[in-house]
Amino acid sequence: MNECHHTPAEVYDSLRRFGYDIVTFSNHNVLTRHPFDTSLQVNVYEHGYNLFKYHKLVFGCKDVCLFDNLVPLFAFQKQFQLDLLGKDSDFIQMNHPFRTNGTSEYQMSRLTGYRIMELDSGVTTEQEYWDWALSAGHYSFALANDDLHYPDRTRCIAVRCNFLCTPSARYEDLKKVLLDGCYYSMRVPDYGGGNWAEKHRGNESLPYVRDIGMKDSLIFIKLSEPADSISFTGQGHSQLSKVTDSDFLAYVFRPDDNYARITAWFADGEVIYSNPFARYDASVSDSPYVEAEHPVNLLLTILFNLLLLLLAAGDILLIVKIVKK
Repeated sequence: MNECHHTPAEVYDSLRRFGYDIVTFSNHNVLTRHPFDTSLQVNVYEHGYNLFKYHKLVFGCKDVCLFDNLVPLFAFQKQFQLDLLGKDSDFIQMNHPFRTNGTSEYQMSRLTGYRIMELDSGVTTEQEYWDWALSAGHYSFALANDDLHYPDRTRCIAVRCNFLCTPSARYEDLKKVLLDGCYYSMRVPDYGGGNWAEKHRGNESLPYVRDIGMKDSLIFIKLSEPADSISFTGQGHSQLSKVTDSDFLAYVFRPDDNYARITAWFADGEVIYSNPFARYDASVSDSPYVEAEHPVNLLLTILFNLLLLLLAAGDILLIVKIVKK
């Protein structure tokens, strides 16, 4: 049922012409082999065939998990799925929350067990759902992916990318970079609106981050060219600082700040996203990420499944009566 009918080799060649150095393939519920170099193999797939499009990228697994909640309405169903996938993988990315039916601030404030959040699925550049989770203390990095199903359409390919500080494209190096947050993400406009030559030219001259970091309590970013605006976002999706028509912005991280992330919007539609700087206790952990435990409530689990059985039995009886009539 996958819409993409192009081979991995075709997709890889197309992205290489746009200047991509690293390409990974995360097809739905199947591990895809690298088209020509086994040393560059990344075992990752997009999990989920449920009705609500609750999808996750599963990295570093040996096999595909076939179990899924067909109607993941509640947070505990989604958490169970994250925990199950986490048992046999290196880490998980939560995909396109704004395109997942049932996503709410309450659920994002509850769910944990993922290390990466997918950004910018074409709905918004604000990423409120990421702030819902970050504000609840659930720290994660973020990736921007094409969600590519139609590589023959200019508006679908080379419109999201990430710039990684990595010595190679091998999985162990990628894994370290992704879990350390040594990268930034970007939204890229569809230059030319269907003109492939203009699209290639636009992708050859993207704005980029010249320097980013934190010195003492000062967080700063320096860009390759002036942006329309640069903004620091913090707790509760609040705007901590903003500058317009500039290639530089700095912000003093206050004692009451829990985190700060940077977004830069450019005139032609490019958007750069940084990973969040966060406050945490270094004597306890080497990262703001917290590995939470999720014990199973056996009584509520039994009652919930009994309710499902009763509902199923009721539906069957109703169908039988209708058929008899």
